[in-house]
Amino acid sequence: MKRIAIIVAGGTGTRMNAGIPKQFLPLAGRPLLLYSLEAFYQGDPETTLLVVLPESHTVTWRSICTAHHSTIPHRVVTGGETRFQSVKNGLACISGDGLVAIHDGARPLVTPALINRAFEAASRLGNAIPVIPVHESMRTLEDGVSHPVNRDTYRIIQTPQVFDVAALRKAYEQPYRASFTDDATVVESAGATIHLIDGAQTNLKITRPEDLIVAASLLGQSG
Repeated sequence: MKRIAIIVAGGTGTRMNAGIPKQFLPLAGRPLLLYSLEAFYQGDPETTLLVVLPESHTVTWRSICTAHHSTIPHRVVTGGETRFQSVKNGLACISGDGLVAIHDGARPLVTPALINRAFEAASRLGNAIPVIPVHESMRTLEDGVSHPVNRDTYRIIQTPQVFDVAALRKAYEQPYRASFTDDATVVESAGATIHLIDGAQTNLKITRPEDLIVAASLLGQSG
């Protein structure tokens, strides 16, 4: 079955306190976004790759690819004001049937193994969402009063999230809602059942400066 990947990299990374968008920040001397692109290519070189970026950053990205001698074939798509719109713009560039993975460009340590596992599960189930268990104690806060919760019933959501193309395209015909925090919530809102698979503890999302330190350490351990 045809594989497509939409790598969403439209954020500005304000919490990183950096002068450049976080998807371009260096990790072991190479930009974060390049790691994700390479992981999908290594998982299956036939995957159709789309990178969604703000229009103002497309020239920078092309320069980065040239500077790092990256020749992985991919298409750059202009993002929207929200992640929802960015994914929708990516979907508009896809024709035909297949499976599509939506991945956060700020998750540079995703592995080809996890990517392939997600695609394989989605081919059987219609979608596949990687998750990891919660190991810390948790409490819920309501009206200033906190209560303990059973952490065993919670999961942390990751990407890539893989879906049947037709189902995802139909789900994205809905109007945007603030409750759409990821693609799974969009698809579930359209009536689909979401299927969870094991993610990876190392598949962290870079949101704060200290995350880069952890990612660099993990990258060094795997190298």
